[in-house]
Amino acid sequence: MSTVNGFDTNVADSTRFLDAVRLTEQDDAPDGHRVFTATTQYVPWPKAYGGDMVAQAVAAACATVPDKAVHSAHSYFLRPAEIGGDVRYEVEILRDGRGYATRHVRGLQGGKVIYTCYASFATAADGAEIPGAPLLGAAAAEGLVGVPDPESLPASAEALAGRDGADADYWSHGRSFEMRHVPDPIYLPGDRERLPRQAVWIKAFSDLPDDRTVHDVALAYCCDYTILEPSLRALGASWSDDGLRTASLDHAMWFHRPARLDDWVLYSQESINVGSSRGLNTGRFHDRKGTHLATVCQEGLLAQ
Repeated sequence: MSTVNGFDTNVADSTRFLDAVRLTEQDDAPDGHRVFTATTQYVPWPKAYGGDMVAQAVAAACATVPDKAVHSAHSYFLRPAEIGGDVRYEVEILRDGRGYATRHVRGLQGGKVIYTCYASFATAADGAEIPGAPLLGAAAAEGLVGVPDPESLPASAEALAGRDGADADYWSHGRSFEMRHVPDPIYLPGDRERLPRQAVWIKAFSDLPDDRTVHDVALAYCCDYTILEPSLRALGASWSDDGLRTASLDHAMWFHRPARLDDWVLYSQESINVGSSRGLNTGRFHDRKGTHLATVCQEGLLAQ
């Protein structure tokens, strides 16, 4: 058995996600605020996973709005977070209206602001439903006509069979969610077509609580893992390339409909622009019935 920080790297479950979004409320909140702490989780790289902060901030904001569901979150990543360290989330209660509520969340570590987020919440409302389609229609001319069922695709562990090391262990078992790529994943270098789009089937390794907030937070958590990959594909790069440096810079997410992340969801993604050592990517989450669950837009550093 291989263990890191007490975590069995060869056992796939969703404990790391649930640990990441476990909040502890603090009693030193200034007027008009509530304050929580949460702990970033192990990754085999120098700094913590950005999705920890997105999910923790959304969870903290949700904890202050009991009667509405999150419908958007807009974030900036200001500094990298230390792995295994507590992040202090100061939630400012900006507005509580009848239909909408707004929160400002600041994440601090070591006394410095490392992350900031505005989150908006809404009550359920009747209206027309015109969901967006997966970002695949324009891909027909480039070979990505449709997406196979997740059961027909190799698991991450299968795609990395024969690869040793902490990174392969983490990609295979450590992310709390199984991820199956179309086309093949870009964990390792290879001779691939420079296609600026992809699709990823995602599902929690184990059952999650029957709570809408948990699944909204799960969307926020896993959305950051692969969203830069379409830009990496366009560059002909892989995660294992020597000297590659990536970082999330800013992030926007809209939550359209209730999701279940312990069932398969499709995350279709496209690179909108690559330039100045940055990549701008957008993504859409759909369930297996084609229901549009959420939309993501994120820009990240891509430097070598």
